[in-house]
Amino acid sequence: MYERAVKVLIMGAGSFFTNAWIQDIALIPSIQKGVFALVDIDPHRLALTVDMAKKMLSHLGKAEQWEIQHSIKRRDLMEGTDYLVSTIEVSGLETVASDYEIPLKYGIDQCIGDTVGPGGVMKALRTVPEWMEILKDAQELCPEALVLNYTNPMGIMTLVGVEVSDMQQVGLCHSVQGTAARLAQYTGVPLEEMEWECAGINHLAWFTKLRHNGRDLYPLLKQKIEDPHFKKQDAVRFELMKQLGAFPTESSGHVSEYLPYFRKRKDLIQNYCSEGYLGESGFYSKNWPNWRKSLDNTRKKWLSNEPITGEDLKNSNMKEENPIMGKRSVEYGSIIVEAHHTGKPAVVHANIYNDHLIENLPFNGVVEVAVVVDRNGFHPCRFGSLPEQLVALNRPMMALQRLCVDGIIHRDREAVIHAMMMDPLTAAVCSLEETRKMAQELFQAQKNYIPDFVV
Repeated sequence: MYERAVKVLIMGAGSFFTNAWIQDIALIPSIQKGVFALVDIDPHRLALTVDMAKKMLSHLGKAEQWEIQHSIKRRDLMEGTDYLVSTIEVSGLETVASDYEIPLKYGIDQCIGDTVGPGGVMKALRTVPEWMEILKDAQELCPEALVLNYTNPMGIMTLVGVEVSDMQQVGLCHSVQGTAARLAQYTGVPLEEMEWECAGINHLAWFTKLRHNGRDLYPLLKQKIEDPHFKKQDAVRFELMKQLGAFPTESSGHVSEYLPYFRKRKDLIQNYCSEGYLGESGFYSKNWPNWRKSLDNTRKKWLSNEPITGEDLKNSNMKEENPIMGKRSVEYGSIIVEAHHTGKPAVVHANIYNDHLIENLPFNGVVEVAVVVDRNGFHPCRFGSLPEQLVALNRPMMALQRLCVDGIIHRDREAVIHAMMMDPLTAAVCSLEETRKMAQELFQAQKNYIPDFVV
């Protein structure tokens, strides 16, 4: 048994994901005691999260083992941190509408709009400066902590971390393990028996190997998508698999906005995209503010032991009426904490600097690959080379990320505009001059939320 207590600092603790992280980490068998330090600049949401955490730990029988600390000021709680988990949101409620509506005027139809494209670049402009300050404080107050970033735009945030901090850090998503489970479902193969390899960049990594008992599963999938009803449940990803030979990691709606093929004309959107995460126009912009409000109301109901209805779950984008599942989720956070704490190695898929990990992608960017975690931290695994038709779709995203990061760090307005120009969907729809006009309109609309050098 490992008696050393751990301290987990969660930035943006009002997030939906905090529930899962607290439960997951509290259920690690080898950790007998510790501290959850919760930070959120919204006092109301912070108080709600503290109450949630206390009730969850009590129900799990862990209330005596885990101390809850909380503050709206991060520096108050940073000292002694072992694991810094970030899921911050900067001015999203005030800007999510313009992230979607202004590009739409120029013909750029986004579904989510928080990773690449105009929406992703604008989110980076709002988020990266704050992230740099967080890392600066962490470097001073808890330099040995492992940094686990969950905030989008993931590739940009991870690349910034490499550029401005010496701390060990990774960017974490749930699209790799979530897609693996989805592929097991599609093929009818038990997930634990499926053999797979996956690499690329965040939200556009590729399952280059997919087997069961040595049998390639891709011929089976290609046969199954001949049924239009089967294909419709993940139309964009199945089309990419059919045409390019590998299945990507992000939802059909999200991945459709990273590429030039699916959203540049209304007939293509109608053919390949449908409701919700399957590609609905403005899905995130239209729903996220309501989800956020409804989530708080649903949490209050659970805290007061009021019944939670199916309508509550739908309105708050929750799947379970009881946040206490009594088992660990698929999130990688607790796997990392356990492996680092015990020294027993574990493998996750994470975003990390491309130090010759994927040979035919730029070495000055971030890739998503298998990473071994042990007591010494993160050890990324070399993948080799991706098939050229796949890596060719990753390169423009990495160019966008590099230009955006350089632009923000060096206060270079032109580099930020060039980042938008590199976006494949934007380039498929707009001229260079139209992209510049759109960027300037976005800068003006959000001038109170972004650095002054771009306004």
